[in-house]
Amino acid sequence: MSEGQLVQRRKKTEEPVAEKPEEASGDSAHSSDQEDNDKGTRLTLMEQILLLGLKDREGYTSFWNDCISSGLRGCVLVELVLRGRIQLEGGGMRRKNLLNRKVTVKSSEPTGDVILDEALRHMKETNPPETVTSWIEYLSGETWNPLKLRYQLRNVRERLAKNLVEKGVLTTDKQNFLLFEITTHPLSDGNQKTKLIKEVQESVLGKWTNDVHRMDKKMLSLIVLAHASDVLENAFAPLSDQDYEVAMKRVRTNKSLSHNACTCNL
Repeated sequence: MSEGQLVQRRKKTEEPVAEKPEEASGDSAHSSDQEDNDKGTRLTLMEQILLLGLKDREGYTSFWNDCISSGLRGCVLVELVLRGRIQLEGGGMRRKNLLNRKVTVKSSEPTGDVILDEALRHMKETNPPETVTSWIEYLSGETWNPLKLRYQLRNVRERLAKNLVEKGVLTTDKQNFLLFEITTHPLSDGNQKTKLIKEVQESVLGKWTNDVHRMDKKMLSLIVLAHASDVLENAFAPLSDQDYEVAMKRVRTNKSLSHNACTCNL
């Protein structure tokens, strides 16, 4: 992708006859496109956020980013919702704020992802149910309640990086920082990250819609979570000033619209 310019591509539909039911739902059409793109290297929301936050050559996230930890825990919750494992209590007449609504387990069937299943087990054994905000704090280990520290998901970034290494997206290296040697995960397959960045850019430029109900739920979640994790700037860095301004304006609009729409039936 050339810097300062966004290349937009329209994907050809090979068999239009089978796609007719999906025309009424932009969400379904975009979902199938994204699944076709991902193929054998389909990434979870957590992996996508980490990939956007990682420095390509250095193989680690910015030391100044103190948002990505809680952002990754937010990814866990959203991913479990999208997979039909958890849901939020109803808003009620008072239209309770999304973050203050309690999380309930809808299905305890394992997802096959170690991190997601670990979080799901914690939620299943917790009674009474806790709020979204509380779970982000518990899973991050940022709670003053010593009884809740056992819910912390440990070494999340390292575990996600290893997943990406197994998928061929990252590699493993060692770097010396003064007296310390740390494990880093530089980019191995640049095509995966380039494709991810392009999809994020197109979702707020070429494929933009003001109706959040017509957006692909995973992409909508990715944009909101990337913004909350302070890694969205990395996806927009190659854009021209004009496209960047349009993209950020739409992200802010998107964030407002998605919140009012209860963020994809969370």
